[in-house]
Amino acid sequence: MFAFVKTATIKDFMPYPTRTATGAKTLARIAGVNIPTNKRVVIALQYIHGIGQKNANTIMEQLKIPMDRRVSQLTDAEVLQIREMIDRDFMVEGDLRREVGMNIKRLMDLGCYRGLRHRRGLPVRGQRTHTNARTRKGPAKAIAGKKK
Repeated sequence: MFAFVKTATIKDFMPYPTRTATGAKTLARIAGVNIPTNKRVVIALQYIHGIGQKNANTIMEQLKIPMDRRVSQLTDAEVLQIREMIDRDFMVEGDLRREVGMNIKRLMDLGCYRGLRHRRGLPVRGQRTHTNARTRKGPAKAIAGKKK
């Protein structure tokens, strides 16, 4: 049988947004994140760290973009508006990760209870550790002579 093999084109190596012959966008980049083009804008915005369902809905309402609009249907002006609004009103991606990391480091430096729990890699918010807590503690370690 015949096998069709797709050959690489110059567009396969372009890191920036391009348009196809029909005008559909092949890539949207907002806040340093490649947004999936075939999803609704409300869902695609949630791929950005720091933007959840509530913030995505707020962005859509303030910019008056219909909720059923797909990323591939956005105009360049709308993408620019979304990008500007996120830069202006929200702390996202690297800045947010840095802020959270600094807050945890501050707690550890203070030596408060929450900081000590972070330092020891134990649950911070009052969960039990006699059993469970495997996510924070890691895989169980065998203890010699523990058999009953």
